[in-house]
Amino acid sequence: MTGAAASFYFDLASPLAYLAAERVLHVLPGPAQWRPVLARELPSGEAFDSFRCGEEEEIFRAEVARRARELALQPLRWPDPFPYDSALAMRVASYAASIGRGVAYAQAAFRQAFAGGHSLEQLDHVLIAAAACEMHPAAVKAAASRPSLARALARSTAQAAARGVREVPAVLVGERVFHGERGLEQAAAQMAASSAQAAPAGAGRR
Repeated sequence: MTGAAASFYFDLASPLAYLAAERVLHVLPGPAQWRPVLARELPSGEAFDSFRCGEEEEIFRAEVARRARELALQPLRWPDPFPYDSALAMRVASYAASIGRGVAYAQAAFRQAFAGGHSLEQLDHVLIAAAACEMHPAAVKAAASRPSLARALARSTAQAAARGVREVPAVLVGERVFHGERGLEQAAAQMAASSAQAAPAGAGRR
């Protein structure tokens, strides 16, 4: 037997999800399914253009940049504009997931945005991220315009909200949701505990 299944929820417009995406494969003790969602459609209605003042935005940016340095990531570069509309990039994320390249594409796209400073509203930057994981540009362009992908993304977002996901990043372990990049350690502990509970009696004994 194995422990509870895990899911990692992200939106490519979120710098906090970028930080989590750079860590999640190393922090979690088991696999997690990467699930693209639109953060603006979640209960928190996350929007990075709703800062009360310029000072608040500056503090937010400085904190994210400081955390990136703390994690020894590439220097953080902010895309222009920020925030940007991630709908196109997220439809491509849904397509990438359907062909087994979801994680590779998400990581490449996050780095385009927050290490390269490129807005993923622009198709060219999305295609560069897709090419990094061997997704053909023509196939990506065709897929991005399919209404079925937009519907799949909407379903994924609605299902996430129904499971208690309020914002991104988030990790769902069984029925528990852990929000925020700093919630990864808590999610990892829950996964480890779940695996230990699921282990057969006497497992590991000689």
